[in-house]
Amino acid sequence: MAHRFLFVMDPLERVLPDKDTTFVFMLEALGRGHEIYFAELRNLFCRGHQGFAFARRCEVARALPHFRFLDEGADYAFEHFQTIFMRKDPPVDAQYMYAAMLLGLADTRRTFVINSPAGVILSNEKLYQLNFPEAIPPTLVTYEVTRLRKFMMEQGGQMIVKPLGGHGGEGVFLVGVGDRNLGAILETVTRFESQPIMAQRYIPEVRGGDKRLIVLDGQPIGATLRVPRDDEHRGNIHVGGTTIQAPITPRDREICRVLRPRLHHDGLYFVGLDIIGDYLTEVNVTSPTGVQEIDRLDGVNLEAKVIDFVESRVGALSR
Repeated sequence: MAHRFLFVMDPLERVLPDKDTTFVFMLEALGRGHEIYFAELRNLFCRGHQGFAFARRCEVARALPHFRFLDEGADYAFEHFQTIFMRKDPPVDAQYMYAAMLLGLADTRRTFVINSPAGVILSNEKLYQLNFPEAIPPTLVTYEVTRLRKFMMEQGGQMIVKPLGGHGGEGVFLVGVGDRNLGAILETVTRFESQPIMAQRYIPEVRGGDKRLIVLDGQPIGATLRVPRDDEHRGNIHVGGTTIQAPITPRDREICRVLRPRLHHDGLYFVGLDIIGDYLTEVNVTSPTGVQEIDRLDGVNLEAKVIDFVESRVGALSR
């Protein structure tokens, strides 16, 4: 049975067909005969308790042009769609939060929203990991530079500091004893102790790669290692990291086992875990990426598993 899927996302003009995970979700859905629709955050609105999207039906393709619209667009109640994919890239700013709140008006008896708006609102991608102390490295969240310096010494003289609202490696620093820039860095990232940041023990295994583990309905389905350049501590692709094959290890499965009940409770069905060595360092819930890289490296089709899952959820709604 054909379904109507709405993708709330960044403009299609910005999509990278060879990298974007949302693109292959759309391509897979289209290949199965589903109708796909596009909307941006600013296209969401409500009248009273009823949520709507101004959306345009579209098609996507590997060949140029990579997308085309099939109509001029119309206002649709959220329940017009069997599934709504919330795939807007970070930052998770006020506009993002407002959009998630609007999507929370969707009648979940008729429309499946992935990921759950309520779950996303409650799940800062840095702080969410604190719910799983057995899976994460020693961690401190604080406003105070004095506490950060003390924590660094407790961790052997090195630590990673990162802003709670950052993404894509933005604002992530490796700092250590003897760094003459240490004071300036800590003042900068805390904005002179006016905002909290996260500090974590530096994990040397990051030199071999920062693993992105794709998790669907609490189960790991694929992984890749993002290896940093020699002159970088960050493995993020956009700062020059290289992706290589990575197995799903017993430790990866154990981390997923620990997270699974909470992910299910919060409606976080499709997430990307960042794992360094044996430690979980981030839970990406907004628009996790890495599917196309894993597809190419492993010769798989992860997007098919995702659409299979979505179809099964829609089928459950209609019974």
